[in-house]
Order: sequence, then structure tokens, then C-alpha cells
Amino acid sequence: MVRRAIAGSSSRKADEADSVGAVLIGLHPLERKLLSAVAQAGKGRLIKHAFQLDELARAASLKDVEAMRAMQWLSNKKAVKIDEGITSTVVLGENGRRYLKEGLPERRLLMALKTSAVKGAEGDKAARHAGQSLKQTDWESRGLSREELGASIGVLKKKQAIAMERQDNDEVITLTGQGRGLLEKPMPEEEFLRTLPRNEKSLKQGERQILEELKRRKDIIIVETRKAYSLTLTSLGERLADQLKEGLELAERLTPEMLRTGSWKKKGFRAFDVKAKLPEIYGGRKQHYRAFLDEVKQRFAAMGFIEMTGPIVESEFWDMDVLFMPQFHSARDIHDAYYVKGPKYADDLPKELVKRVAASHEHGEGTASRGWRYRFDLKRTARLLLRTQGTALSARTLASKELKIPGRYFAIARCFRYDVIDATHNCDFFQTEGIVVEEGLTIKHLFGLLEMFAREFADADEIKITPAYFPFTEPSATLYARHPELGWIELGGSGIFRPEMTKPLGIEQPVIAWGIGIDRIAMFRLGITDIRTLFSNDLEFLRKQKVI
Repeated sequence: MVRRAIAGSSSRKADEADSVGAVLIGLHPLERKLLSAVAQAGKGRLIKHAFQLDELARAASLKDVEAMRAMQWLSNKKAVKIDEGITSTVVLGENGRRYLKEGLPERRLLMALKTSAVKGAEGDKAARHAGQSLKQTDWESRGLSREELGASIGVLKKKQAIAMERQDNDEVITLTGQGRGLLEKPMPEEEFLRTLPRNEKSLKQGERQILEELKRRKDIIIVETRKAYSLTLTSLGERLADQLKEGLELAERLTPEMLRTGSWKKKGFRAFDVKAKLPEIYGGRKQHYRAFLDEVKQRFAAMGFIEMTGPIVESEFWDMDVLFMPQFHSARDIHDAYYVKGPKYADDLPKELVKRVAASHEHGEGTASRGWRYRFDLKRTARLLLRTQGTALSARTLASKELKIPGRYFAIARCFRYDVIDATHNCDFFQTEGIVVEEGLTIKHLFGLLEMFAREFADADEIKITPAYFPFTEPSATLYARHPELGWIELGGSGIFRPEMTKPLGIEQPVIAWGIGIDRIAMFRLGITDIRTLFSNDLEFLRKQKVI
């Protein structure tokens, strides 16, 4: 039984030695430096007490951040126990550093008085008496600010180093014998400044009084409060530090020189823990919604669509009037526009086209329609606003000389409407606008396009198309898709442009059009339940959000 106990004890010691050795060869150079500093601080014999991290860092020639990392790594290895506390350090402020070189303001004032007294001693008795004093006008020429002068006078009066009296409507300061005595040796305040920086806890009673007095004066001293860390070695840490006393050199990497000379065979290499958790590295990438919009553009281009562009600041003419939306009708209430304060009106509207659009509104000229039967306001049509819908781009494209028939066009337009912000609504948003102009187009072609968009861009399994009303299309339809969490969501409106809109633009062929809220489609694809997170600047969210 005794042999078994001895054998068991030897086995445990061997296992412990192997464990210490495994940890030892895996220590990072920073950890080895910190443990060596602990061993040195223990003076050859490890004392079980807390070692201050900042002191060890200085002893090991480590930066603060390096010492912090080493301490944390050693704690993860159960080699040290970390204790946190708060430390207050008294350091010199900007004025304190200056006063340490030039002297405190009170010393400079006493020196000025002494210099004046020596000059006065060279004359008669009246001159000598005058030489012991300085008038206020003289004080201000001694290089002291008004604030420094006031503080100096208060300090010196308390020390009975000066006397003050009023003569000839002027304040006069006089040097006393006690003041001359102060000039013969350093002042306690000056001696205190020379000892800084200091831990506030190390200050004696007299020094604490000086500290409180100097704190009342501007930027002489600063008390910095910060977290302080101390570490205590565990039994494993003690054995590691013991081993490090004997010296340990480990190579960090295999170099071409080692391979060429074969010196690697005689070297020891640090062991790396490939299972250790490391900080995640986040590489640069596109913002998730920006990447989605770029993908949408690429898909439209692959289907033969041409991109439309136009200004964000638009006139009512292109944003609403060309679209056959009556100027004074409640139909415009669905477009709560942001109007521009200045300039208020556009000055570049095509006059002939404005006349044709006005005629279409007033009596449906050129079509079978009677129009809206009101007097078109030529001033209002020039009113500037932020674009409320991407359809303004379709109108500009149909009026353009570059229009191709047959043709397919799309745009991803930033639009703005006054709206109540919630999980599915925002006051500024992107809208995917598109038109197809070609002979023989029908509502069936439109439905086919809508279904393709819902499945292609939103990955929607369930969609529905319902009748709708828009002033510029007839017939009109709305596209819906079922979101797995939010239920049925409206993706956009569509229809066939009315002749009252297309005829003034010179278009005789049918035009099918749609405007889809691409923000909501992105919610499907990105798995987002709140539209506001599409534009989030939360770094943690952006790092974790998938990009497609």
C-alpha cells in the first residue's frame, strides 16, 4: 500500500510537471516577460501577494496595452488571479509644468519685491522705504496674469510674507521679513510639485493640505482616476515563474534562414493553441442594402432593361402633372410632398410640352377623354419639391428623344414622402420604377412581369395582385407578397399608362408601368423585419447582417 501511495504521488508529480511544461512552451513572449518581472519582483523567492500591473509593465519594458493582454492571457491559463481597483494619481497640469521651470507666481512676485528693495537701498532712506513696496501698476508689468496675481497675493498674505495698504488711490504691496525668509529656501508647494506624479494614497497629511490648496488654482495639478489592476500568482503561475528564472528561449516562427542552415533542428519552438478563441476580424465589405441594390441593377440589365436617371429635386410638372394627376384633386393627397423653400420654382420646363399637358388636363385634347375640366395653373406646375415617386423618371424618359420603341427601362429612385415611420414605412425610401413600351402590350404582360419580379427579387412564395386606382394608369393593380413574420406586405403599384398621359408626350404605343418599393423587397431577401435597419449605422448590426 505504501508503494502504491508513493507510486501514485510520483505519477501526479509527473503529470503536473508535464502540464506545467505544456503551458510553458505555449507562453507568448509578452506572458514570459510579465512572469519574469514577477519573479524579479519576488527577489528570487515568490511571495504570495498582489503585484501591481503598471509596476510590472515598467519592469518588463512593456506598454500598458501589452501588459494588459499578457495579464488576460495568463488569467485564461489559470496562472494568475486578477483584481481590479481604482487608483488616483496626482500629476502636473499645464501650468504646473510651467511653474516647475519658471517658479510659482508667488515666488516670482516675492523676487520682484526683493529686486525692488535692493534698488531702493542704493538711495536715501525714503527711497529705501519706497523700494520695499510695489504699486498695482508695477505688479501688472511683472509677467503675471490677473488670475495668477490674485492667487499669489492670497497665498502670500496667508503666509504673512507681504503686507498691503492703500496709498494715493492705489493698492501697494510690501515685502515683510517673513517673505524674505521664504526666498531663501524652496516653498513646500514647490517641493510637492517636484515629487509628482504620485499615487494619492501615498500622500502624507501635510501634502494632502497642499494638494487641496493647489486644486483650487487653475491647471497646476490634476488628479487622474483610472482602473488599476493587480495580479496574484496561482500555484501554476509560481511554477511557471520558477521555470522562467532558469531562462527559456523559444522561436516564434520558422524562417528561411533556419531552413537553409538547418539551425531549426537545435531550436525550441513555441507551441500554438489552434483551438484558442481569437477576436473576430471583420473585413471591409459593401453595406448590406447597397449590395442588394447593386444586385437588382445587374439583374435588370441582364434582362435587357436600360437604367433611367433624373434629379431628386423635381418640379410638380414632371412629378405629378405629366402623370395626369389633377392639381387640385384629393388624388394628390397620397403624395405628401416635401416642398423646397428656395428656389421655389423651376425655370427650365419645356414650354410646348407644358401647353400640351395643360390641354390634356383641361379638356383631354387629342384623346377621347374630356380631361379634368379645370383651369391648369402654369405657376404651380413649376413648383419645386423632393421627388415623391420614381414615375417622374418614366415621364422624363418617354418625353426624351433618346427613347427607343420597343424599349424596356428601369430606375432605382430615391423618393421622399411625409409619412408615419414604423416597421414598414419610412419618409425617404427607394422605389424601383420600370416601363415597357411596345405595340400589342396588354394587362397579361403586366401580370407576368409582376409575378416575375416578386419571385426573382423578393423570393416570395405567395403573391397576389389586386385591382387599384392611380390617376395615370388604367387599368391599375397592386402587388402583394406574404412575409413570413409580417404577413401580407404591399410591394408596389402598377398599370397601363392612360392616353391622357402618353399622347401629350408623343407616344402612341401602350406603356405598361410599375413602381415597386424595393426597400420592402430587400426586407424579404435580407430577413429584416424593420425597414429602418436597412439604413442602420449600428456597427455591431452591420457586421452580423448577411450580404447577398
